Amino acid sequence: MEKQQQHPAAVFGEMVSIHRKLLEQIIAMTERITRDEGTTGTLIPYLSICRHSYQAPLIPSVLTPSFCLILQGEKELHLGQDIIAYHAGDYLASIIDIPASGRVIGATEATPYIGLRIDFTTKEIASVVMEAEINVKSKDKMVGTAAFIGRADTELLDMFVRLLKLVDKPREAPFLSALIKREMMFHLLSGDYGHLFLQQALYDQQADGIGRAIAWIKENFSQPFTVEELAKLSNMSVSGLHHKFKAITTMGPLQYQKQLRLQEARRLMLSGSLDATGAALEVGYESPSQFTREYRRLFGLPPLKDMKAVRETPDAGEAGNK
Repeated sequence: MEKQQQHPAAVFGEMVSIHRKLLEQIIAMTERITRDEGTTGTLIPYLSICRHSYQAPLIPSVLTPSFCLILQGEKELHLGQDIIAYHAGDYLASIIDIPASGRVIGATEATPYIGLRIDFTTKEIASVVMEAEINVKSKDKMVGTAAFIGRADTELLDMFVRLLKLVDKPREAPFLSALIKREMMFHLLSGDYGHLFLQQALYDQQADGIGRAIAWIKENFSQPFTVEELAKLSNMSVSGLHHKFKAITTMGPLQYQKQLRLQEARRLMLSGSLDATGAALEVGYESPSQFTREYRRLFGLPPLKDMKAVRETPDAGEAGNK
């Protein structure tokens, strides 16, 4: 007797059910590890758990190379002019440092926002591409934004289950977690979003082009420069540099530099190592009054008031970028 084929709708419903059960399993595993507010590191150095039981305000931050999977709740990302909502089962990926703003939506103590963050480097991605001989073809010749929303499939969720099981196995964790991380990157690079994870222009930072321009600003953000000088350094035209830079980061080179400066100044003040004037000078500002104006424009409060507000809510500065 021939085996009766399932109706496509039934197959889809079964896949949705498996996906939901995997998310529930992962949530239960994270709650056995921690129920602390904010970001908690784990035995696995590149894995952290993010939990927020309140709706956070919109927080400017810098997304670093990582992908952050939402297990429960909702977040909103403001990237340039775009506002993107993402939910349980979605992940936010960033392949370079990119200024953006984000916030947790609708979280409560009963139903907190819960997410997992995997940190990686562009060198790790390039290594997987080379060793696995992955041929990622761009869907068009245009560069794309270096931060995007993807949807986790059941295979990726299963990798998270295996990874979290290692938290209770300190002897095996260092070796096996490194293998699972490479497996995750292979899976993402081989899937529907592979062309977004691997934009060659961003990885070849030693060659001429936009990757070199972004890397130079990141390493020298406290130094003044003109767009003409940056274009010459990168062997690009001024118009070509502007166009590609904005396509990838959603902003121009000088605005990108300014946001990196302000974020670093905020980090220095939060660490207690410098006051507002010292932080302003450290990141390249010559005028404290200009620093205060631009800081308030980005963070909504002048430096001293912002420090007070953040310290009264210790993890508030984390809620926007996980």
